[in-house]
Amino acid sequence: MDEDQDEMLLGIGAFARLAGLSPSALRFYDDCGVLPPAEVDAVTGYRRYAPGQAERAVLLRRLRGAGLPLVEAAVVLDGPAGRGRAVLEEWQRRTREEARAAGAVFAEVLREWPGAVPARVVLGGAELAGAVRQVVPATDPGHPLLRCVLVEAAGEEVRLVATDRYRLSVRTLRARTVPGAGPGPLLVGAAELREVAEWARGAGEVVLEVSGAGRARVRDGERVREVCLTEGEFPAYRLVLEGLGPVRHRVVADRVALRAALERDVGPVVVRTAGSEGLTVGGVRVPALVTGPGVRVAFDPVVLAGAVESAVGPDVLLELGEQGCGPVLVRSADQGSFTTLVMPVRDGS
Repeated sequence: MDEDQDEMLLGIGAFARLAGLSPSALRFYDDCGVLPPAEVDAVTGYRRYAPGQAERAVLLRRLRGAGLPLVEAAVVLDGPAGRGRAVLEEWQRRTREEARAAGAVFAEVLREWPGAVPARVVLGGAELAGAVRQVVPATDPGHPLLRCVLVEAAGEEVRLVATDRYRLSVRTLRARTVPGAGPGPLLVGAAELREVAEWARGAGEVVLEVSGAGRARVRDGERVREVCLTEGEFPAYRLVLEGLGPVRHRVVADRVALRAALERDVGPVVVRTAGSEGLTVGGVRVPALVTGPGVRVAFDPVVLAGAVESAVGPDVLLELGEQGCGPVLVRSADQGSFTTLVMPVRDGS
C-alpha cells in the first residue's frame, strides 16, 4: 500500500465515530467477516479502515438497528440484489406481524387494567349496516370460524373482514370518535351481525364496546343490543393482501352487464382482456375500459358474481397481477374502502 493510501486510512476509533458504531461492534463485525478493515497491522493487530467503507458500515448499522439477524444482513450486503430485496421484504412482513401481535396483547392488558376506560368505538349506523351487507356474503356458514366476521379497530378506522377461502372481502369504515382504547379484534357470527346491522340501520351513530366475558354490546342512546363473541384465531388475511404482486391489468366494467354475463355459466368461466377489444366473459362481450396487456384467467362464476354484486355503483374495477395467474381484486369505483379478493380456478382447457 503506498503512503497516500496509508495516510487516508482511519483508526478504529475515528472510523467508529464516522460510521456511528462502537469500536467493539467493529471488532465483532470483523470477526464475523461482514465488515473487515482495509488493513490490519501484522505486529500490533491495529485495525484501519478506508473512508469508503463508511457507507457499508452505516447500512449494516441501520439493518442491525432494525433487528435484522446478521446472517440475513450479510445477504443484503453481499448477495444478489433480488435475494437481498426478498430478505428485506420478508423481515418487514414478519416485524409488522410481530408488532401487531404485541400491540394486541398490550391493548388487551390495558383494557383490563384498573381504572381503564371501556374499549369502545363510535360508528355511523347506516355505514355499519352497509358494510355488514357487503362482507357477510363472503362468510362460510359451515365453518366454526369462517362463519364469523372479523371486526378490527385501529386508530380512526374499523375494518370488517370475511372469507370463505375462495374470496376475501374487506370493508374499512371511518370511526366518528374513539374514546379510550379501541376494542381488540372481535369475531362475530354472520347471522348475529346481520341482526345487529338491521337494528342499527336507522341510527345516526352507534357505540360498539367490549363488555368482557366473550361479549360486546352495541348502543344507540338508551337502546342496547348484546352481542356474543366467538373465540378463535381468524386467518392471517393481511399476509394474503401484502403478498399480492404489482397490478398489471386493470379493467373498469359495467357492473350490471358483468354480473349478467357471469350468471350465464355454471362451470368455470374464462375472462379475457385484449386491448381495444375490451372484456370478454365466457364468450360474452362486456362494456369495459382495459389497461395493460391482454390476459386470460378463469373463475368460478358464482364466486366472482357474488363479489361483483357486493360492489357499489354502476362500475366495478378488476385488478390482476403478473400474467393474470393470481387472484383478482374486485373494487368498487364509487367506494374505495371495499375490496374483495377472488381466487382463480382451472378452466379445464
